[in-house]
Amino acid sequence: MTAQSNGEVVLNLSGITKTFGPLIANDAISFSLKQGEVIALLGENGAGKTTLMNILFGHYVADSGTVTAFGKELPKGDPQAALDARIGMVHQHFTLADNMTVLDNIALGTQKLFWPSFDRAKARQRIVSHAEDFGLSVNPDALIADLSVGERQRVEILKALYRDARILILDEPTAVLTPHETDALFRTLKMLVAKGLSIIFISHKLQEVMAVSDRVLVLRGGKLVGEERTAETDRKALAGLMVGEEIKPPQISEPQTGKTVFRLENVSAKGVGTGADLHDIFLDLKAGEITGLAGVSGNGQAALAALISGTLSPTKGRIHINGETIGSWSPRHALAHKIGRIPEDRHAVGMIGDMSVTENVVSERYLSNRFSKMGFLNWGAARRFAESIIHDFDVKCPSPEARVRLLSGGNMQKLILGRAFDGDPQMILASQPTRGLDVGAVSYVHAQLLKARARGAAILLISEDLDEVMTLADQIVVMSKGRLSAPSRRGARTIADLGTLMAGHGFESASNTAPKEPDHAA
Repeated sequence: MTAQSNGEVVLNLSGITKTFGPLIANDAISFSLKQGEVIALLGENGAGKTTLMNILFGHYVADSGTVTAFGKELPKGDPQAALDARIGMVHQHFTLADNMTVLDNIALGTQKLFWPSFDRAKARQRIVSHAEDFGLSVNPDALIADLSVGERQRVEILKALYRDARILILDEPTAVLTPHETDALFRTLKMLVAKGLSIIFISHKLQEVMAVSDRVLVLRGGKLVGEERTAETDRKALAGLMVGEEIKPPQISEPQTGKTVFRLENVSAKGVGTGADLHDIFLDLKAGEITGLAGVSGNGQAALAALISGTLSPTKGRIHINGETIGSWSPRHALAHKIGRIPEDRHAVGMIGDMSVTENVVSERYLSNRFSKMGFLNWGAARRFAESIIHDFDVKCPSPEARVRLLSGGNMQKLILGRAFDGDPQMILASQPTRGLDVGAVSYVHAQLLKARARGAAILLISEDLDEVMTLADQIVVMSKGRLSAPSRRGARTIADLGTLMAGHGFESASNTAPKEPDHAA
């Protein structure tokens, strides 16, 4: 994205330092932003990117340093001052009221919504005008609760534009978007820059940074360790700056495939949320093998994950584990059968933000004899378990008592991995395991999955990242409209072939090719 910069500095951060106890989140960071320029702020999860932007926007108070916008120093800890300076921020986790309309969410905070002087028609016209100018199509009268993730993000951007923002901060804007929604966002950013807006694009996705930015700033361990013109660098160099060493692709050996551990036989189930229902699913998961499931979001992946986790019951069909047909099925039964779970949404499902690290890592097993005695939680054993995960999975957190919401996404995911892999589970459900993670954390997650595969675990990898599926999976299935394709071995289908199946074309249901009887344990 070519800058339309006129050379005028619109924002300057000087010597920003912020600590949380012994943790140095930002260490004397300084940089400037010009009009019409897109700066990418790149770094691993926990590198200090979001903390720095929260200081800029007034949510946090820096221990030292200054923020100057359009030549005027901003008071510390004052979000209204940032808004008045025409700075807008779109947070990674949206700040919208689900029970209010798009119009009311956008106008909220600018005037009294239910006051006679509030001109709703004028506000609606202004929103529609911005939406048309910047390709942010959304219905002003729609309830937020009824919008897709991509539409909600458009509302957040429109909120900033409604306040006449000239500097826009986007915090991990593509973390929960589909590829199509990401492309639409990039088209919008190009239009914003053409009209003279300046953008700080916070990300860990190297391909997006290369596509959208003019200049890249790299943070590592709270320090600014590199600054590059995007046109003069490449993804490999930036990855090295992010993690401090070369990132090597995973080495995939031939699988040592064993017996069938888990089988769904002609299973149907109700969809989850707005996702598709499941229809006559046949799925065979074998020991020592990774099965990759590809598909566009909303085609039944959430229902399949819920079914395997025990939170959803089938309306038809049978579940077999190690050749045995299972009757009752619940999360407790899934855990009892040594099924480890890496849920799709680590914030809403995987962890409870206001609980401690210790409470979260024992949450699935707190009634076991390992952590409970005579109905009382053994806090000593629980804390030692948390300490072992922190150590073994290199989790960066102040202590086992720290609230999970204070951790970065990558460190939260490491806690979930530690919990899921505890006790060497015979099967692992890995649903979007690297969503929102930086290149270093992705490499770490992939290595852990491959270690579990080598130990003989059967793994189901559900991912919307086709490169991830094609790299890790020994066999690949595609889900479309609640139906599952017949499996193919690694390399048998191209990305184009998979894309065709994901669109529902040339689709042959796995149930049509399934064996009649389940395998039995030896």
